[in-house]
Amino acid sequence: MPAEPRILCVVVIDSFGMGALPDAAAYGDAGAHTAAHQAAAVGGARWPVLTRWGLGNAAALRGDRIAGVPPAARPEASSGLMALRSPGKDTVTGHWELAGVVLDKPLKIFAPGPPSFPPDLLDAFRVEFGTDVLGDCAASGTEIIRRLGGEHCRTGHPIVYTSADSVVQIAAHEAAVPVERLYAMCAFMRKQCDVLQVGRVIARPFEGGAGNYRRTARRKDFAMAVPGATVMHPLRRAGVRTVAIGKIGDIFNNAGFDAVYPDKGNDACLGRLESLLRERFTQPAFVFVNLVDTDMVHGHRRDPRGYHDAVAVIDKRLAALSPLLRGGDRIIVTADHGCDPCHPGTDHTREYVPVLVFGPGHVPEDLGIRPTLADLAQSLAAAFGAEPLETGTAFVL
Repeated sequence: MPAEPRILCVVVIDSFGMGALPDAAAYGDAGAHTAAHQAAAVGGARWPVLTRWGLGNAAALRGDRIAGVPPAARPEASSGLMALRSPGKDTVTGHWELAGVVLDKPLKIFAPGPPSFPPDLLDAFRVEFGTDVLGDCAASGTEIIRRLGGEHCRTGHPIVYTSADSVVQIAAHEAAVPVERLYAMCAFMRKQCDVLQVGRVIARPFEGGAGNYRRTARRKDFAMAVPGATVMHPLRRAGVRTVAIGKIGDIFNNAGFDAVYPDKGNDACLGRLESLLRERFTQPAFVFVNLVDTDMVHGHRRDPRGYHDAVAVIDKRLAALSPLLRGGDRIIVTADHGCDPCHPGTDHTREYVPVLVFGPGHVPEDLGIRPTLADLAQSLAAAFGAEPLETGTAFVL
């Protein structure tokens, strides 16, 4: 009986950093370690699956220790670290490099402000939509909505803000600005930002009343076109079905994917992955999943307990997913950058990321410290027998 087509699943625990990169000080991130600091803050992490898979072994490659996650004597997965070679520390840069595209210059970062944005950028927006804007500064999304939400609801002026990442965010109450109009505003801003090389424009709808504003699940990302060929393209040419779950589709503008599931939140994304593994595929498949809650809900809000607990839920779901793997199937756990909840500030941190490779019949190896996240993309190409990429060195999947 022929073997079933293999499924390789890359699960990105968004912002699950593993220690400051050598150039982190240039970004204000010296000493950051997302995994270790949150574990210490809660008196030791309770992530039994990641521990058995070798997360502690990966940390030990740099001489680090994660409380509650000791190195496994016989790890069940291959384990290592990967360094972000591209300049920057944002979601787009990290995911693009995971897919094989390494940037040679950073994406545009706006000044903290106010003002943050070039006057002509906002002037064009005002003319197009006949409205003024609020904000024009770098801020935490929840903080700026709390601070300006009342004025926004009175005037209808959208809240436009940025962060330490390459991003323009537009927030609007769903009762004051219909979501489709907010999306149109972001689509227009995306076109204006292309020449500036801004990574993302993000729609941030919210609801609720004064003192109780809540961002809704109808967030939408408008990413810059990827400036290079990702691993998805040679995979498709090799007959591999490519699937995006969560915000992956937005990050790549859906380019290179046969199917896109824009599920919101970790539970929905992991549920989708489980259903796909149960249903199987009629051809080899690559499934790219982003688990955003660790970053969006807990990292940026500097909530180490919440972050730890979110990873604990992921850990438990990995245990449930593992029996669904067959033959050459693999789950590869990694991240795109850090967001240390115990580090000063509210933004991402420039860190190494883990790489753990688990699956039936896989012989665990020490993957060492890889010089680029693109090693993962090269490994995917090699595993499926697709044409190699220009960047990266493959390891065995």
